[in-house]
Amino acid sequence: MNLFNIIKNKQEYWLVDQIKKEDVSTELYIRELTGILGDWDRLEIGYLSLLMDEQFESWLLDKKFNKISSIVEYTRKLKDLPLTNDQIVWHSLAEGLIDDQAYAELYELCRSGSANKNTKQTIAQIMSSLENELGPEWHKHCYYFLKDGAFAGISIPHIEMGTEDEGRLFYFGVVPELRGQGIGAQIHRVSMVLLKQFQATYYVGSTDVNNANMIKIFEKNGCKLRDRKGIYKIVR
Repeated sequence: MNLFNIIKNKQEYWLVDQIKKEDVSTELYIRELTGILGDWDRLEIGYLSLLMDEQFESWLLDKKFNKISSIVEYTRKLKDLPLTNDQIVWHSLAEGLIDDQAYAELYELCRSGSANKNTKQTIAQIMSSLENELGPEWHKHCYYFLKDGAFAGISIPHIEMGTEDEGRLFYFGVVPELRGQGIGAQIHRVSMVLLKQFQATYYVGSTDVNNANMIKIFEKNGCKLRDRKGIYKIVR
């Protein structure tokens, strides 16, 4: 039984996310995670980052995990989406209007000042992981948004690994000078429309419990609180 999604980036890190199922016992989750940890240690991977229900926290701390923070997950079905705002326009990186370096610089700008507490990867690590996590056509998933001809933000919609129709945003962000003006909610709405075009039937988004602005965007766009998980990390 697959109880965890795992994203593997060569020898640098593994990103592990618990798949919560009502009919699975605590013991079974611990058994499968123990096996994952054994493989991680045997293969000498740099670090492992884990999203998991906080009921396992004592066990994880005993296993030398450090708690980074907590996240909340929101979800909504993608039918009957609200109308998008025509004040912003968007393009995918696949269109070739800007290059990868320009997109990386915009990504770095959008994530500056983030309220999320999880340890940041370098922008070079992020860009190199896009193909690994999104596949060879990753450029088609990388969108940027313009308002009045200037960069406003980015989002990276995709189908979650191991599912056929769960829409996620690998990243979503607004440039600092446009925050607090409602642009984020507009970009988020468009991103859900793009997810629907990728054949997603529902959306799941997550953010740090302290990121009040992102939580407001979720709620403004009709997303409902689904879950809360801890962020834990173990380093070799």
